[in-house]
Amino acid sequence: MTTEKPITLRRDCSAIMIPSGETVSLSAGGSVWLTQAAGSGYTVMTDHGYNVRIDGLDGDALGFPTINDSKPAGADGSVEDQVWHQLRSCFDPEIPVNIVELGLVYDCRVDALPGGGHKAVVHFTLTAQGCGMGQFIKEDIRKKLLALPEIREAEVALVWDPPWNQSMMAASAKQQLGIE
Repeated sequence: MTTEKPITLRRDCSAIMIPSGETVSLSAGGSVWLTQAAGSGYTVMTDHGYNVRIDGLDGDALGFPTINDSKPAGADGSVEDQVWHQLRSCFDPEIPVNIVELGLVYDCRVDALPGGGHKAVVHFTLTAQGCGMGQFIKEDIRKKLLALPEIREAEVALVWDPPWNQSMMAASAKQQLGIE
């Protein structure tokens, strides 16, 4: 979903600049244009021409529904299946494809903990090493995994080896992005 018409912010809210990862404040009455609504937030272009990500909990500032990741939807099956489901709900704010289909998840395992519950361990990468969104995506993954009732611990690591390239993308992601 994108909008050609500007959206007037209904209230002040914070946002994350893309790709630097800096926090900025957006003021009520300012204009933005929606470029992506995926995962747990909204990506918009400001009236100054830069892209920012607005957290889903601030969707009302845009006149959209709030997105609350504390209750995973549709996460049925084994704990491993639930973890993969949560990973598929994580998006790079610049690309409308989830991190699994983009080929950014290099390793994912779920280990039983001695006292009950499970620990999820995820190693992921970014499409470009200079992207400042790494810590943001890392925290998004961690929060979504910990929202699962069976997950008591989440270890998420940003890795660079091997370097990511387009051949790691799923065929469906390539098709969606027009890459053949």
